[in-house]
Amino acid sequence: MKIVIAEKMSSSAVNLLREPDWTVITPDQLNGSLATELETADALLVRSAVQVNAALLANASKLRVIGRAGVGVDNIELEPATRQGIAVMNTPGANAVAVAEITIGLMLSMARFVPRANELMHAGKWEKKSLQGTELRGKILGIVGLGKIGLEVAKRARAFGMEIVGHDPFVSPGIAKDAGVRLASLDELYGASDYVSLHVGLTPQTENMINAESLKKMKKGVRLVNCARGELVDEGALVSALKDGQVAAAALDVFVHEPLKDSPLQKMENVILTPHIAGSTNEAQEAVGQQIAMQVKEYLKHGVIQNAVNVPSVSHDEYVQMKPYIVLAERLGSFLAQISGSGLEEISIAYTGHITEWKTELIRNATIKGILNVAVDETANLVNAASLASSRGLRVHEERKPKASTGGVGSVLSIEIRNQKETHIAKGAVIREDAVRLLHVDGIDAEAPLGENLIYLRNQDVPGVIGKVGTILGKHGINIANFSLGRRSGEPQPGQPLEAIAVVQVDGSVPEAVVSELRGIPAIHQAKAIHLE
Repeated sequence: MKIVIAEKMSSSAVNLLREPDWTVITPDQLNGSLATELETADALLVRSAVQVNAALLANASKLRVIGRAGVGVDNIELEPATRQGIAVMNTPGANAVAVAEITIGLMLSMARFVPRANELMHAGKWEKKSLQGTELRGKILGIVGLGKIGLEVAKRARAFGMEIVGHDPFVSPGIAKDAGVRLASLDELYGASDYVSLHVGLTPQTENMINAESLKKMKKGVRLVNCARGELVDEGALVSALKDGQVAAAALDVFVHEPLKDSPLQKMENVILTPHIAGSTNEAQEAVGQQIAMQVKEYLKHGVIQNAVNVPSVSHDEYVQMKPYIVLAERLGSFLAQISGSGLEEISIAYTGHITEWKTELIRNATIKGILNVAVDETANLVNAASLASSRGLRVHEERKPKASTGGVGSVLSIEIRNQKETHIAKGAVIREDAVRLLHVDGIDAEAPLGENLIYLRNQDVPGVIGKVGTILGKHGINIANFSLGRRSGEPQPGQPLEAIAVVQVDGSVPEAVVSELRGIPAIHQAKAIHLE
């Protein structure tokens, strides 16, 4: 076996890969010849600097695995790796303790004015009275995102005597209860918390989740911590809230643009700023190096895949045939997750038609991926989706029905998601080889393309709704690409119109203000902007 380590890692990580008859090439041995060394390599280990693209992999015909010492895989092109049958692994959660510890440290620093006290002392000033702070004990901490990091924060905050309120649509009540976390809606969390800490990934749904409106919902004098992604926070809105006292203090380790330059945040005394160092500890860097070395070693010796971020092994022909249904499953799952409430407990998937004869693990995982990636902090993918669902206490069921159940469509995918309060079901199919279509939602047939930007409406079937929707969208310059309608079967009774749905495909994203205006139409009970990747 030949393993190429392209970036510096600890000696302990390197030594884990030194087996009899194994050759380990370290960064100092490369001398600019990475592509040449990869021609005969079985494994490649990188951090974040080396760009693993199609060109680099072109002649790596023996390469079986790429190990990324860290979480993000932005520097690795997954499609060419997958095409070549190369497993790509990362090390999620290895820095969870590091991030959790600095989160608590930043909360303490805000509560006790530690940065200002340090600055005054260095200036030769002894000011005790102005530095009287508050304790964490008895305060309410709102944790947005209960993945590995969020749960580690909760564990440490409980040791300080804090009450923990959490929001995560994809964590089961049992997991939260075991962690001592009371689940709540985002609005409830905002209104109750003395401290709010963000631990979610960046998705279209979480981008700018901390904005002028959400900040107004928070308790006056709240303190905010963000060690997740800078794009979660509208920095301008936060500056305004800090100035008017709605937010007492903020501690930020991540920013929309990094490195941070010429920002009003840098001039504010009630803001603590750190340069994206939450996961940067000696222990965390050691841990990710050792973890990826062990994962690569296990794969090369025993074929055990851990924390893979690309598709499992299938033949090229199987993958080509299956790909449209993988896209359908992900989009249908994401659609359902976005029209549903939080507290997801169960996912049921039914396959009908010729797809029942396939290996459906990829389709199943694509479904889970689409559902979880609406709001979770850890990115679900076609390999890790099932284990990620399991770790969050979600039950996943599959059923196969040989004959199709909808018109002339050969194969139909049905997805049902259930939480404590409600159940939603959607059906979809692939037509004309690769066009993914929605067929049915919650007992109502409505065929619609599952495009990137949709508006989902649930309304009474009465005259004038379509016209009012079109007028509002037109007023805001939103072009309608497709308008699909359906209503519940049966005969309407006097004064009791039937329930109907509309799925409107539009060109471009839909601002929340437009959605609010649509909700103002008397006949409309639900309006949601849906974004599908």
